[in-house]
Amino acid sequence: MEKNQLDTLIQKATLAYKNAYAPYSKFNVGSAILDENNNIHLGCNVENAAYPSGSCAEEQAIGNMIVNGGRLIKDIVVVGKSDFLVTPCGACRQRIREFCNKDTLIHICHSTKGHQKSFKLDELLTYSFGPENL
Repeated sequence: MEKNQLDTLIQKATLAYKNAYAPYSKFNVGSAILDENNNIHLGCNVENAAYPSGSCAEEQAIGNMIVNGGRLIKDIVVVGKSDFLVTPCGACRQRIREFCNKDTLIHICHSTKGHQKSFKLDELLTYSFGPENL
């Protein structure tokens, strides 16, 4: 991925981060996906008073990708604010697995410090179960 494409994804994910609905945890997360058609799809976490009825930023971005005709995550950015890397939760790692390939990168970013680290999914979800297992 070109640096300017990654910068654009980070900017979009940061905008999504700012629009998150997290009144209970106060832990915003934003996500941006670049699909196989070079379209960008955004998501943010949305909490609900009836825990665990909320949804994750990555889940929202994947849903937006699907509804707009995308089927392959080329790159995904996750933006959060913590002293630690804000990587996708286990459920979102599996969701990403459904729509990625071995070259897909997951870029972890801090909301104010920018890009921190990039991972291939195998680094975050080793020995994963996917469509080819069926």
